[in-house]
Amino acid sequence: MDSVYNVIELIGTSDESWEGAAAAAVAEASKTLRDLRVAEVTEQDLLIEDGKIVLYRTKIRLSFKHESGE
Repeated sequence: MDSVYNVIELIGTSDESWEGAAAAAVAEASKTLRDLRVAEVTEQDLLIEDGKIVLYRTKIRLSFKHESGE
């Protein structure tokens, strides 16, 4: 059986880690999307204030199975 997948890009944030930021993005997406398949990390960056890391940001490409509506 052939399959088709949609791909979206999300940015998650965490005050603890890049992994936490990615997990936050996936958790939020799972509230409204079904059949999540693969998350690919495409970028990671940090917000720095007064010489300290205050926020980790992870950009992911997330795929989920396309539903044709039939």
